[in-house]
Amino acid sequence: MQLFHSHFSPFVRKVMVVAHELGLADRIELLPSAVHPMKRDQSVLAKHPLAQVPTLIDDAGTAIADSRVICEYLDDLGGNRLFPAAGADRWRALNEQSLADGVLDAALLIRYELTARQEGERSAAWIDGQTAKIASALGWFEGTARSFAGRVDIGTIAVASALGYLDLRFGDLAWRDRHPALAAWYAGFAERPSMLASQPPAG
Repeated sequence: MQLFHSHFSPFVRKVMVVAHELGLADRIELLPSAVHPMKRDQSVLAKHPLAQVPTLIDDAGTAIADSRVICEYLDDLGGNRLFPAAGADRWRALNEQSLADGVLDAALLIRYELTARQEGERSAAWIDGQTAKIASALGWFEGTARSFAGRVDIGTIAVASALGYLDLRFGDLAWRDRHPALAAWYAGFAERPSMLASQPPAG
């Protein structure tokens, strides 16, 4: 398998954490990409019309995009261990993944606003609106953090990937100061071999 990736993409990190947890990381060849919100990477576009990362090319040559779909595909290959099969546990994990991905969507929109637009084109109201989404989601995670204990599934992996990206790009949020239960859980989860192996470069 091949994966179009960026070392700094939190969605790529989520995929790679899943791959490591399932023992599939050694089967994935990482392909460089230069995906940008306003400049499409032609090498990725040649494989998938959305030209986004992560995009996985499976062993049959089929392109699979969107981290949620890729993670579920890998879980199917790896024995269905990270997506609960049915019932309340499944919906809990999927809901956590959706919320964590929403945090990342908001964070990336802020990032693009600050880096892809000229200063005079940026919208403070837009940035404030996305920041508010992150804040309310973190408050929700704080209230449910005790339920994360002992769990390694797509929900907790997605939450950890989101928190890791906030540390990487939004250190000034100081989210730990307001969310001690979440911080305590993340401190332990971040030491998992899968998290350490997928950690992006500093910067």
